[in-house]
Amino acid sequence: QVQLVESGGGLVQPGGSLRLSCAASGFAFSTYYMSWVRQAPGKGPEWVSSISDSAIITTYSDSVKGRFTISRDNARNTLYLHMNNLKPEDTALYYCSMGDHSLSTSPGQGTQVTVSS
Repeated sequence: QVQLVESGGGLVQPGGSLRLSCAASGFAFSTYYMSWVRQAPGKGPEWVSSISDSAIITTYSDSVKGRFTISRDNARNTLYLHMNNLKPEDTALYYCSMGDHSLSTSPGQGTQVTVSS
């Protein structure tokens, strides 16, 4: 049974930083591309970033490029998203997802990121 458990969200002021984590289990994590997806209130899912199975290839949406960094630890079956210079428009529920450029928000519950002064 695939499980993805996101954590690390919170309330942060504009310009602040957060590190999100996603603990994966129930599948061969090290063989999958993984993605981060976010969904703001009243909006559809937005792809944020993806990373290849070996972490050699990383891609970012234009809205987060230069501010966010995706990484993974295959030994720990964990995906990360380091977020710097956060903006109010980054406020959303953040999910990790299997696959490249995924828009899926399941099966995890997501972690809430709120950027506000």
